[in-house]
Order: sequence, then structure tokens, then C-alpha cells
Amino acid sequence: MPRGSSPTLRKRRLVSELRRLREVAGLTIEEVGERLECSASKISRIETGRVGVSPRDVRDMLAAYGADTTTLEELVQLAREARRKAWWDEFGDIVPGRYVGYEADADSIRTYQGLMIPGLLQCEAYTRALISQVLPDASTAEIDRRVRLRKARQALLSEDDPLRLHVVIDEAALRRLVGGAGVMRVQMARLLEVGALPNVTMQVVPFSAGGHAAMDGPFVILSFPERLDPDVVYIESTRSGVYLEQQSDVNSYAEMFERLVKSAMSQRESETLITGIARTLA
Repeated sequence: MPRGSSPTLRKRRLVSELRRLREVAGLTIEEVGERLECSASKISRIETGRVGVSPRDVRDMLAAYGADTTTLEELVQLAREARRKAWWDEFGDIVPGRYVGYEADADSIRTYQGLMIPGLLQCEAYTRALISQVLPDASTAEIDRRVRLRKARQALLSEDDPLRLHVVIDEAALRRLVGGAGVMRVQMARLLEVGALPNVTMQVVPFSAGGHAAMDGPFVILSFPERLDPDVVYIESTRSGVYLEQQSDVNSYAEMFERLVKSAMSQRESETLITGIARTLA
């Protein structure tokens, strides 16, 4: 699937345009509900992306907004594309499909992780050990599915038009023995292998740096190929994730990432540290 063309991003663009056109028309959500003889909550859920929107819904809403024929045709087509199935839909019960869709659409990602190796850089043994510890009741079949999904996501880094990844990892994540010393040796080798890719920049914030800009926790900044699709910040939590799309929030995290990069070792220094840690595991 070409980057930027998945149903996830299509839906995001569609609901953003529907909200914008309603505001241009000078209508409130309640007024739209009255005109379409539906609840205001339905319009609100459509505009926030909590429910799907059918081509018929789009036609009705745009008629109420007085949109021109070209706009109508374009957004109806977006609605059709947004309803298509994506490969990650089969994993919807174990992972937020919205995030995986955004990740698949992104052309670049900036991310910080403090407690564990970022998913896109994990080796299989590390992933299995981590899932087993975080989800002790997970069956072997569920762990296998999660590993399969992780590998599919990692393929983004080696496509013909690969995802550009800039990752900053806290030294604590490197020294935590997830799965034991043997697993961590394999994981260190995986980090060096992926870090050598031309589309990957990998830095480590050492303990010696003291406090740093991202002490509050991990985050991901996703950027997309089209200007119509502004950056998104994703903050993962145990039960769900938070998506920040306000420009002020995105700018705040982008500035935080820049400060973090300045606190971190260079890529070469980071590779030296990783190599040294690997030797202690022998």
C-alpha cells in the first residue's frame, strides 16, 4: 500500500474537511443534526473520527454546507477509500489500528523510549520476552500474533521507499535485562544492524546526561508525505493511547525532541556504548 494512501489517513483527512466545511458554513453541530434529522452526537462522533462515515452521510452533510460539486465528489471518494480494509485490521483486537495505520502512512517518525527498546527495533526474542512479562496471561497463540504484527511493522524500515526513523533511547532501556543476558545480546546486535540503515538515526541518552527533556515519558511524532496531513503526536499508555493534533502540542513535542537530541550521544557514540554493553553480556 503506497505511503499516505491507507484508509486510516483517508478517514482523518475526511473528518477534518467535514469539520472545516461545517465551520465555513457557519453551522453548529446541533444545527446540522436538525437539518439532517439526526442527533448532534452522531455529527460529533463523525467529526472526531469515533465512528465511520458513509458516502451517503458525506453527501447529506455537504448538501447542508452548500459545498460545490467538485468538493462533493472528492470527499465522497475519500469516504469510499476510508471504508476499505487494511492489512492491520485482522490485529484490531490486540493493537490500536489507528496508530498502526498512521505508522504505515508516515514518511518519518521521531520517537523517544525510556523503559524498553522501541518496537520497530526489537528482535523477536526480546518481543516475546517483553509480551510475556507485560501480559502474563497471554496465550502462546496471542504472543505469536503480536510477534507477527511487530515484524510486519518493522518491514517499513526496509521497503523500497523506507520509513525514516529517528529514535532516541534512554540507557536504562539498554541495560534492563528483558529475557535475560542471552536475549539482550541478540537485541544489541539487532540495534546495531538496524542503526546502520541509511534511513535510521539512533541515539542514546546516557545516565551521565542526568535529567533530560523527555523525563515525563515516551512519545512518537509522526509526519506524513502530504501537506494536507499535519503531524500527529502519539503517547501510549497501558490501556489506550492519546493522539495530539493541535499545532501547539505538536510544536511543543517537536521542540522537546530537539532538546533531547542535544542531550543524547551522537550516533557513533551510541553505537560504541551499545557495543560495550553487549560485551558485558558475553
